[in-house]
Amino acid sequence: APPGHTQDGGQETSFRWQCVEQPIGKLLFRRFLEGSAEFAAAGALWSEIEAFEQCEDAEREESAKRLRGRFFTPGGSEHCGFLSAAATAPPTG
Repeated sequence: APPGHTQDGGQETSFRWQCVEQPIGKLLFRRFLEGSAEFAAAGALWSEIEAFEQCEDAEREESAKRLRGRFFTPGGSEHCGFLSAAATAPPTG
């Protein structure tokens, strides 16, 4: 593992392992995000991205358009202004 990602016992401590790969850690972190006014939009975005990943191919373009309008566009209902321009840029090609 990369330096800084394990403790003495070899226990994985990375964000991905604790908050994405571990079901209870993921649940608790999502509840934390959704329970905070400051981070609620980030929690909603995470949920919507997971739903998008399960979309049928035919639904993806419309779903992506809704995601961009809601989360990536200034003035959107849950604009995530903390995201970089590169993270919110539409795909090219």
